[in-house]
Amino acid sequence: GSLVAAVLAHSGRLDKEDLGTRIGRLSRRSDGVPTVALLQGEVCTMINKKYNEFLPSMQSAEDLVSQVEGLSSNIDLLKAGIESEVQRDLNVAVAEFTELKQQLERDTLVLSILKKLQEFDIALKEYNTALLEKKYVAAAQQLEKARSSLKTLESRKGFELKILKALGTELTVQTQNMLYHLGEEWQKLAVWKLPSSKESSSLESAMHSELHLRTVPSKEEEIAGPPVASVLQAFAVLGELRTKLKIFGQLLLKCILKPLVSYPSLQPFTEEQSDVFILRFKSEEPNLDHSSPMEVFDKIKLVFEVLHKYLLNVPLEQPAEGKKDCRVKLAELLGDMIWEELSDCLIQNCLVNSIPTNSSKLEQYIEVIKATEEFEKALKNMQFLKGDTTDLLKYARNVNSHFANKKCQDVIVAARNLMTSEIHNTIKITPDSCVALPRLPDPGAGDHLKTQKTSELLHNDTVNLENETKLSQYTFSLPTCRISSSVAKLMELAYQTLLEATASTDQCCIQLFYSVRNIFQLFYDVVPTYHKENLQKLPQLAAIHHNNCMYIAHHLLTLGHQFRYRLTNILCDGAATFVDLVPGFRRLGMECFLAQMRVQKGEILERLSSARNFSNMDDEENYCAANKAIRQVLHQLKRLGKVWQDVLPVNVYCKAMGTLLNTALSEIVTRIAALEDISAEDADRLYSLCRTMVEEGPRVFTPLPEDNKNKKYQEEVPVYVQKWMTFKELMIILQANLQEIVDQWADGKGPLAAEFSAAEVKSLIRALFQNTERRAAALAKIK
Repeated sequence: GSLVAAVLAHSGRLDKEDLGTRIGRLSRRSDGVPTVALLQGEVCTMINKKYNEFLPSMQSAEDLVSQVEGLSSNIDLLKAGIESEVQRDLNVAVAEFTELKQQLERDTLVLSILKKLQEFDIALKEYNTALLEKKYVAAAQQLEKARSSLKTLESRKGFELKILKALGTELTVQTQNMLYHLGEEWQKLAVWKLPSSKESSSLESAMHSELHLRTVPSKEEEIAGPPVASVLQAFAVLGELRTKLKIFGQLLLKCILKPLVSYPSLQPFTEEQSDVFILRFKSEEPNLDHSSPMEVFDKIKLVFEVLHKYLLNVPLEQPAEGKKDCRVKLAELLGDMIWEELSDCLIQNCLVNSIPTNSSKLEQYIEVIKATEEFEKALKNMQFLKGDTTDLLKYARNVNSHFANKKCQDVIVAARNLMTSEIHNTIKITPDSCVALPRLPDPGAGDHLKTQKTSELLHNDTVNLENETKLSQYTFSLPTCRISSSVAKLMELAYQTLLEATASTDQCCIQLFYSVRNIFQLFYDVVPTYHKENLQKLPQLAAIHHNNCMYIAHHLLTLGHQFRYRLTNILCDGAATFVDLVPGFRRLGMECFLAQMRVQKGEILERLSSARNFSNMDDEENYCAANKAIRQVLHQLKRLGKVWQDVLPVNVYCKAMGTLLNTALSEIVTRIAALEDISAEDADRLYSLCRTMVEEGPRVFTPLPEDNKNKKYQEEVPVYVQKWMTFKELMIILQANLQEIVDQWADGKGPLAAEFSAAEVKSLIRALFQNTERRAAALAKIK
């Protein structure tokens, strides 16, 4: 069985599974008993069959092997032939091909260069022909072709020809020649006739400026010369149009447009002749200092209409890559160049001046906005402008903001002018006087009705709860004094501005309110600095400045309250107040006046320092020096009284003069009390000097111009001079004997004890009297 299986398996016709199956099938009969004879017969039959099938296949495989071996030998022979002969020939062919290819590339490059040189030459020839025929656009196009060819030649690396430099020079020369001819033609189209630079003013210069625009009828174009479009298109092709147009635009702005905006008297007028259109100017008497925007817009519009009709209504082909439609109007190019500068000029010199200074005139400004819209619409129709809203129209429409800004600026400028004006120009303020302030509206009808009903009820009631004692109507009034007229005007300006704010928009109202606050803050900073030298040197100005500050502070107390319910809601919630500025103004006035008081005190003490300490008055020279010092102090006080008279409020005047007089008396008392030896003659002369002070001192109290009304204040000297009674007691001591002094002391309860200490009295006794038992007894009683 294993042999049979091996044979069948070698023949490739039977696998192990088939063999086992067949052996099992053949080795059994129907009864299950193996039969050897049957098995052997079947196996032999299968072997013969498979062998017969295997022999032809094997023969075919052997034939195929022999053929493959023959083919392999032929391939080896062919490979050896290729490596020995064909490879060598192939290398030679590739080298020849590479050389031919490089030669072809060189020939192609040379041919392209020759073609470009030919194109350059043809372009220059056609340019010359077109230029002679005055076909400027064609000539310019040929120049551009030549320039393009030259750029291509110059871009070829490795072919730096010497001829290219000559070609470049020739192209430059021909371009400049072309520009020269175009410039000549342009100067014929638009001729400027300007005055010499020696003209005294711009107005005179503008009046002598003219613009001549050539007008050529269409039938005469070929005879008279090229039309405007030809010249300008040629400039555009050469890339010089913007340069020429920029120069023209600057002349237009400087000589025509800006003067028309700046000078109300300047008027344009036109004159048309056979072949030229002339734009001239004349001067008329202006109605106002500034032209209205409508008048200015009409003048500018006339100029642009003339330019559009005779010069700028020309479509141009703008060279641009990747754009199908490159046509643009000359007017549009000029507009792009000059509109921004012209718009700024119109705003600064025209629209700014037309902004109303009063809110009641804001409604009339609608006409200006409409005129601005129509002006821009006309320029857009002539293609000078493109786009939508411009800065000019935005400015006109934003009138509320500009009104507020201008109003605030005007208020601050006016306030500063008042602050820097002279202080000594004064007006008198009395409780009865009424400064010209605007009349404010009633606080509210509802409140008025409530007040009226309440008063009626009280009137009808039998019980009147009102206090019979009433305050004077002048209780909260400012006392009579003099203030600078400029400060009165400043306060009027503040009231007027706040009244203006009540009738304005919310934003404007807020701006105006804070402008008023800025007025007072500016006063606080400017006046003490600007008038610093005069306030230090001149007592009268220091007094006036003191009154000015108190006057402003007096109004600031109620200024915000008066307008509180008339301003915008944002300011009604406690923001509309000026009370916080009051302490600063009071301090400002007091500091200035106190500084002046310190100066005057210093001068008094300096004069008294020349009195030689009031010692040795029996010496005539010493007495004269002391007397002179006393006279100088009194003269100083009288001079101050004259400059402060009718300026300071009476109570302030009396306090100031009392303080200065007290300084003098206190210094005299201190110096006399410090003397160690006073002879009888010295005492008499000291008494004489003191009597001069007592007699003439009260006369410095003259706060009022009427002498008879000053008596009251001269009698009240002890009220204002703290050392007055001390001084009088000193005079008593100088003339009294020991007993009188002891009586004046009265065991420490007398008038002398009220003014001097025991030590000071003892010192005076020792200086006045000789050392005797009586003096010792008197000294013993002073304790």
